[in-house]
Amino acid sequence: MNIIIKQIELIQRIDQLIRMQATGTADEFAYRLGISKTTLYRVINVMKQLNAPISYDLKVQSFVYDKAVGFRVGFFDKKQASA
Repeated sequence: MNIIIKQIELIQRIDQLIRMQATGTADEFAYRLGISKTTLYRVINVMKQLNAPISYDLKVQSFVYDKAVGFRVGFFDKKQASA
């Protein structure tokens, strides 16, 4: 079970850095996350399968979202969410 939680936390961290346009190159991004570049691309591909519109912007030297999206994982109180 811890593996799933670690993967979700990694996706959340990747999402945060993409939103900030602070990933750098793939090598820099993987180093910052403490993972291999291969693992980084595997996670990005999973995110893309979940409809994350991720691309690399040469101008800002960062991975970016092509359109505004949100990412949320977890449980929440339905009464508060619909209010």
